[in-house]
Amino acid sequence: MTKKITIYKNWVIVLSITLFCSCIDNTEALIDLNSFKDQPVGTAFDIRLVYTDSLRISAVLSSSKHVDYTNLPFKYSEFPEGVNVIFYDKDNDENEVRADYAILYESTKLVDLQGNVILKSKSGAELITDQLFWDSDNDWMFTENEFIYKDVDYEINAIRLDTNKEFTKFKTGELTGKISVKEIQDSIK
Repeated sequence: MTKKITIYKNWVIVLSITLFCSCIDNTEALIDLNSFKDQPVGTAFDIRLVYTDSLRISAVLSSSKHVDYTNLPFKYSEFPEGVNVIFYDKDNDENEVRADYAILYESTKLVDLQGNVILKSKSGAELITDQLFWDSDNDWMFTENEFIYKDVDYEINAIRLDTNKEFTKFKTGELTGKISVKEIQDSIK
């Protein structure tokens, strides 16, 4: 009986050694494997994207670098070396946006433009700021930073802007600058 127990113990020892020796610490490999999930799905250089709507060009985006993180749970794309976008209206007039950096959040359709942000309209109006958010679904723009807006009638320096893309409806914070006001003569005498 003791011989059987000894043989049994030997088999248990051999099996245990085999199991422990075959187990390798894969922690490093798992860390390396999981670190790829934070990597971009793609990077493109010197890109030019043409957006169309009903066979009409609506915008042309140019950038020297585009990094695509749409493989992450919160999908986004960034333009770390700047972006230039020319928008075309229904009359084929151009409006231009430039920034040193941009990031597009896929799920919210929010665009964050940063660094020397300049918007130029077909009418000559110009908006200059360090950061501007654009809600592309609602064609709405906003910033909490200082900005300068110039056109034929206005030269506004202010902090905080909340506006539609035509600048026909907007709110600002602290306001300085020049605004043309047309005086209407009072009809009550």
